[in-house]
This record gives sequence, C-alpha cells and structure tokens, in this order.
Amino acid sequence: MFQLAPKTALVTGGNGGIGLAIAQGLVDAGARVAVVGRNPDKLRAAVEALTRSGGQAQAYQADVSDETAVVALFDQVAADFGRLDILVNNAGTNIRKPVQDLSLAEWNTVLDTNLTSAFLCSRAAYPLLRQRGGKLINIGSMTSIFGASFAPAYSASKGGIVQLTRALATGWAADGIQVNAILPGWIDTELTLNARAQVAGLDERIVARTPAGRWGRPEDLAGTAVFLASAASDFVTGTAIPVDGGYSVQA
Repeated sequence: MFQLAPKTALVTGGNGGIGLAIAQGLVDAGARVAVVGRNPDKLRAAVEALTRSGGQAQAYQADVSDETAVVALFDQVAADFGRLDILVNNAGTNIRKPVQDLSLAEWNTVLDTNLTSAFLCSRAAYPLLRQRGGKLINIGSMTSIFGASFAPAYSASKGGIVQLTRALATGWAADGIQVNAILPGWIDTELTLNARAQVAGLDERIVARTPAGRWGRPEDLAGTAVFLASAASDFVTGTAIPVDGGYSVQA
C-alpha cells in the first residue's frame, strides 16, 4: 500500500532540510526522485546522499518562482523520466520583520518563493499527474493556523498554500489527483536556527508548549509525505495535516 515503485516524484527545495528528508523518504519507498533547487553544491550533495543506499535521484537546478524556468524544468523531467506521479511543493524562504518594517520587495520575495512557485509548479505538473492519477503535496506551516507577528509575509504565503491546496483538490479530483498539505511545526532546520537567533526566548517557549517536549526533526515529515504520496491516501484530499508534536492542540 505504501510502495512507490515505479513512480517518479519531484521535490522542490529538495536539496536540504525538510525537502531532503521527504525526498529520502520517497526514495526509501521506491520512488525515483527529481530534486530541484538553486544551489548546485547542495544539489550534488543531496543526490549523493539519496543514491548512497541504491535509490534513484537526479538533480535539477531551477528557480521555481520563474515561469519560464518552471516550464523548462517539467519538460526536462518528463523527457528524462517519462512520467511524473508525485509533486512536492516545498521550496520556501522567510524574512522575519514586523509588517511595518517589511518592504514590498521583501514581501514579494517571500510570496513568490513560497506561494507563486507552488502555483507555477502545480500548473506545469497537471498534464503529467492526470495521466495516471497523481499526488500533489504542498508544504505549509503552522503559521496558517496561528499569527506570527515576526513573519507576516511567511504567514500570508502559508495561509495561501492551504487555500491553494483546497482549490486544487476540488478542481482536480475528477482527474484522479489527490492534493493535500503538510503543516510542519517547529522543525530543527537552517531556517529555524536563524529564528532562534533572532527571536529571544523562542526555543524555551516552543519546547514548553510542545507535548512531545522537543523540536521536530526533518525526518519526522517523511512518513506523512510517503502516506500522502501512496495508494494509502487515495481517498484523502484537501486536507492540511499538522506534524508538530502536538504544539497546535495546546491552548
């Protein structure tokens, strides 16, 4: 039920953090994975890690917020693999400033990277996903549930991810495509390392509120991604699943 061979998956931002952990989970379940990112050194390292245990992975350098680059990317992946069954929209960034200090350019950078890229990639993937019935997984955030005064653009983009997920799930169900979102909690990544440095007392508050008593690890997201990518979730669509150690259920 959870076996992904011989399917092909594409993971944006798959060369590090949560994206790489999800790519590893998909490879371990038997999928061939196209890893997309902008940093060539990180891409090479990611593919080496993914193929070390015999998995199949290939790197693609692209800016997924650029429409022309996205079209070329999906054309190339289709030519190289002959199919696409799973898309994980994971590319993301954050600029932590209160809204009154945020420039329009900074706002656009976050929205383009986090939300517009998901729209562009989903649209480009649609004709490939509908061929066999596919899976689309958007990586959101708990900030789609809670406000974050120090990350207004990020919060807006991730709220948009949840609504985009619902719209695509409704629109593409007849094509046999399931569309769902994962909402990571506080996960120990390069991005959140910066947050702990920039937001006083953040680490202590998070551990105190999380029933699991710890920050999440990127690999904590892999199982949920494999479930949503597999036949086990064929009647699951339009959902947004928190993976947060219980943080979001606390009062």
